Amino acid sequence: MNKFTGYRCSICNTEYLPGQVTYTCPKDGGNLDVVLDYEALRAKYHPEDITSRTDPSLWRYLPLLPAPEVAGSGTPLHAAGWTPVFAMPKLAASLGLKNLWVKDESRNPTASFKDRASAIVVARAREIEAGVVVTASTGNAGAALAGMSAAVGQKAVIFAPKSAPPAKVAQLLVFGAKVILVDGTYDDAFDLTIKAAEEFGWYCRNTGYNPFTAEGKKTAAFEIWEFMQDELGQAPFTVFVSVGDGNIISGIHKGFKDLLELGWIGKMPRIVGVQAEGSAAVANAYHAGTEEIVPVSARTLADSISVDLPRDGVRAIRAARETGGTYITVSDEEILQAIASLGQAGIFAEPAGAAAYAGLVKAAGLGQVGAEESVLVLNTGSGLKDVRAAMQAVSPAPIIEPTLEALKRQL
Repeated sequence: MNKFTGYRCSICNTEYLPGQVTYTCPKDGGNLDVVLDYEALRAKYHPEDITSRTDPSLWRYLPLLPAPEVAGSGTPLHAAGWTPVFAMPKLAASLGLKNLWVKDESRNPTASFKDRASAIVVARAREIEAGVVVTASTGNAGAALAGMSAAVGQKAVIFAPKSAPPAKVAQLLVFGAKVILVDGTYDDAFDLTIKAAEEFGWYCRNTGYNPFTAEGKKTAAFEIWEFMQDELGQAPFTVFVSVGDGNIISGIHKGFKDLLELGWIGKMPRIVGVQAEGSAAVANAYHAGTEEIVPVSARTLADSISVDLPRDGVRAIRAARETGGTYITVSDEEILQAIASLGQAGIFAEPAGAAAYAGLVKAAGLGQVGAEESVLVLNTGSGLKDVRAAMQAVSPAPIIEPTLEALKRQL
């Protein structure tokens, strides 16, 4: 079955066949939504055809992805996705909530949510026989591309700002990618990536530019759907997710829209986006009641969501607006507090991942989530990605002499 029928521009709604475009709409530069043959999918599959699958990875959803049925077969790509969800009763009680869960994306192969997008993009690259895949990244997307490419022998080039955390740069290098550090911002690296792809004929994975990135990220929505069915049935719930470029929240929205189109869910969950105060272009536009994204000069310790000009901003706004959600902004101090709180509950989150929980704490304090509301927070990456930030969230360990007397004094 040829389930992938083409693309639709998110701005002008122009439709394109699969071979007509590659990245964004040639008319207005709008992000492209991948269009599937939902009628054929409804006729061929039922929910249990998916939920009965035993593959513990995002490839359990292969029938709902724009990839050949053999995509990723027999490769380590099957390690991406199917991340655990943990109940957080103590955190829920502290916030006055009945139900709270954290979906921990740090359990992905390269320890971040970005493995989902890279798995699908690398599968697409192999399908179209791309020689080189290139991306701009503050670290996580690049590590995901490097790791997924290494698993299948795909050549990868990564542009990252020189300010990227060393742990993330180390991942890029260890996986064997060609790494080039840019003396500039993420946005500078993004623009250079597009120019390089055009000049050298490389396949560009850039977030919010390549339409297949959202298709990978939507698989988290499918997993959340499966989990919530078991926990809540058809009861409503809310998802909190951090936002930088906007591609994760728009991908999750796309996943739930796919499920709604198939008739597998009765109602769209509420989606709340969380941005750092120093990188809040999407939140600013949302609260201004517009879809016009005005660039900012991003300043936040949460490097993964530090973006001047969000490349998937319009769809990110709609993810909240069309689901009855909202946008919350949080300070770096609130993000550090969230790292500590999640850590004491057993989740080691990097700043961008902790931002989502910081948003929930703020929303609960403002009365924007009800006591009976069921909430799932997405932790998008491991704290090991940015140990410098983690150490700012806690008190330093004391140093003592190696004697019992010194230990007693400390205790």
